[in-house]
Amino acid sequence: MGKDAKSGGKGKGKQASGSDDAAASKGKGKSGKAADGLGTCTYVKARHVLCEKQGKINEAYKKLQDGWLSNGDKVPPAEFAKIAAEYSECPSGKKGGDLGWFPRGKMAGPFQDVAFNTPVGVTSAPFKST
Repeated sequence: MGKDAKSGGKGKGKQASGSDDAAASKGKGKSGKAADGLGTCTYVKARHVLCEKQGKINEAYKKLQDGWLSNGDKVPPAEFAKIAAEYSECPSGKKGGDLGWFPRGKMAGPFQDVAFNTPVGVTSAPFKST
């Protein structure tokens, strides 16, 4: 997450979750094959938090850490959605940060790399994207 500051200093956060409901899921190819090794996936489904200021994304990520990540737990998709709705500056924030399914090549390089390489159900640390 925080992935999820852009080259212009923006922070982007993303969560991947193994559920296929409105909560963020990622890691299945459109063919429906399970994808533990996401390198073979052609599509993923992800949520993110996008912030202009690094401090804001750090604050959002701290909430995730304090609630779940520091205990080694996965962030429940509904809880990630609440954080995205509160902190994200992307229009997707209104949908809990849900970006839906997208193919390789559609997203900016750094975001795509994280989206296709983060294990299912795991929330990435903040990262810079373009």
